[in-house]
Amino acid sequence: MEKKQAALLAMFCGIAIFGIKLVAYFISNSVALLSDALESIVNIAASGLMLFSVCVSEKAPDRSHKYGHEKIEDISCLVEGIFIILAALLIINAAAGRLFEPAELFKLDIAIGISMFATALNAGLSWLLIKTAKSCGSTALEGDAKHLFSDVISTVGVWIGLFVAQLTGWGFVDSILAFVVAVLVVRMGVGLVLKASNRLMDQSCREEEEKIIELLGRHTFRFIDFHDLKTRRHGNQVFAELHLSVDGSLSVKEAHDLTDHLEEELKEEQPNVSLTIHVEPPK
Repeated sequence: MEKKQAALLAMFCGIAIFGIKLVAYFISNSVALLSDALESIVNIAASGLMLFSVCVSEKAPDRSHKYGHEKIEDISCLVEGIFIILAALLIINAAAGRLFEPAELFKLDIAIGISMFATALNAGLSWLLIKTAKSCGSTALEGDAKHLFSDVISTVGVWIGLFVAQLTGWGFVDSILAFVVAVLVVRMGVGLVLKASNRLMDQSCREEEEKIIELLGRHTFRFIDFHDLKTRRHGNQVFAELHLSVDGSLSVKEAHDLTDHLEEELKEEQPNVSLTIHVEPPK
């Protein structure tokens, strides 16, 4: 599945899942199920943002963005992390009002059954998005997939707690569960914010650097040494550069042919890496 199709599916499914979870809340009057539904509002907004970022990231490089537009996916991931944290604040606000004045819960068996159906849709959508994200190298899809998966985990916790509340009659468990959900949601949001921030700060790409060093190690007889290897990620692309010391007796053409060969060989092994080599004489 292509990135744009996956983003569209995520947004439409998010709307449907929100509606289903809202029905579960109205039936049961459970603030824990309300918190679960409120998180789905954020899912919809985040999926819309993801769809926008995916559409922009696919645009070809232009005069204003000569490296392309893929980095908008990292911005999308950062904003989605912030959205997730905001969702947690909404959950805390809803739960705080009922902590000391628990409301009566109704028809929990039916409500939980409806919630299970919505969560099954969420789990399937999360699996599809993470699979697409890995094949496309999309951080925006990955962020949305992890967001949905955190929703699945927290909802399972809500079910367990509501079963306990139903068996024991302890209404305050409903609010405590909502707080637990909020903590899990905050953890996921902070994780996405940190990951996106690192990528926006041009953090080095260790795995790709190791591949470049391995490639150069197979051609050491053709140059003297290399240094100043730098990498940075731009969406699903990695831009790398290094300085290559060669024999001073090589002609410009011979040095150019050598760098061309190294760059092309790396491109065959790592299609997402764009390597630029600066040739210099030995010191």
